[in-house]
Amino acid sequence: MKIRLIDPALKGTRQEHTKRELKYLWFTHLSLTMIAGLTPDEHEVQITDENVEDIDFEEDVDLVGLTGMTIHAPRAYEIAKRFRERGIPVVMGGIHASSLPYEAKKHVDAVVIGEAETVWKKLLEDVRSGKLKPFYKAEGLCSLKGLPHPRQDLLKKQAYMTTNCIQTTRGCPFNCNYCSVTQFFGHRYRLRPVEEVVEEAKKYSGNFVAFVDDNIVGNPSYAKKLFKALIPLNIRWGSQGSLTMAKDDELLKLAAKSGCSAMFIGFESLSQKNLKAMNKSINKVDEYSDAIKKIHDHGIMINGAFIFGLDYDDESVFERTVRFVEKEKIELATYHILTPLPGTLFFQQMEKEGRIIDWDWSKYNSINVVFKPKLMSEETLQNGYYWAFKETYSWHSILKRLAFT
Repeated sequence: MKIRLIDPALKGTRQEHTKRELKYLWFTHLSLTMIAGLTPDEHEVQITDENVEDIDFEEDVDLVGLTGMTIHAPRAYEIAKRFRERGIPVVMGGIHASSLPYEAKKHVDAVVIGEAETVWKKLLEDVRSGKLKPFYKAEGLCSLKGLPHPRQDLLKKQAYMTTNCIQTTRGCPFNCNYCSVTQFFGHRYRLRPVEEVVEEAKKYSGNFVAFVDDNIVGNPSYAKKLFKALIPLNIRWGSQGSLTMAKDDELLKLAAKSGCSAMFIGFESLSQKNLKAMNKSINKVDEYSDAIKKIHDHGIMINGAFIFGLDYDDESVFERTVRFVEKEKIELATYHILTPLPGTLFFQQMEKEGRIIDWDWSKYNSINVVFKPKLMSEETLQNGYYWAFKETYSWHSILKRLAFT
């Protein structure tokens, strides 16, 4: 069979850039390249990332596969409609389809619920025999041992900052109420064999690797083994991790020695009450400054993530957060408007309290207000978010953060 896998474009978000800008901003997504790697050789599989190239809706294919988060859903449904009008079966997986499978099924022929690794080959057999089922539910959580390498060769590499993207772990032991990761990947922290990670890293050209884990330091013992194994490769790398990494000096030393140049870290809030309410008490506000200093002392840059619109946020939160970023010399800051993503505990809470004010999934991108905040108006939250970004990336703020004294 001829299979076309499609990553729908992001429309109307801060990630909607020109192709030139994407070259410097965009990592590849692993979901479809992993599925392509799992596809038996008897099938011809191709990938279209609509963010960097157009979709050929007239292509002669036997199956179309779509993925996406909540923000992608409207565009994914439009794409599905175009192909289904030609009689081509369309299947959809990913976090949104797994969270709202019956909604997704209204727009596609089959929905994959959960991780696709355990059901993909069966789905292909059913398509070929004309017995495609409406739903394919993952048979538990898959092992990360022996997974095929993602088919990065199917992407237009020149369109991305890097295609050297590797996943070493899945799952998260925490239960933050706003996060959809645990709903999809589970609470059990699964580890990929270190030797398999190293083998994959060696095959990539260039000297930078993006580890696309949700928390690469979630298991310190594993992380130390991984970092030790990376040292001989002489690469630079970046990833995402929890602030708890700063409590382990050996871990920090090994991360730096193995080439860690930057970490995306979720501070989320400067209010301990907010952190407790969102089930992220593992973050301790009074420890932020020391943790940042330790990470910086090891030569690791920080991209700090902060959420606006939490229940204990009033309109002072924007300036307090920006000044904190400046004071601590956090190199990059990523701000998010709190968003109730389907499948999360926060979504359930907002739905129960009647606080969701916009059901347009294309706005569920963390830059639009789609719920009613407690201590400020929707307009104040929206404008404060824009102000924080503009202020943080003004020249005077950048110079404050980059100053040596």
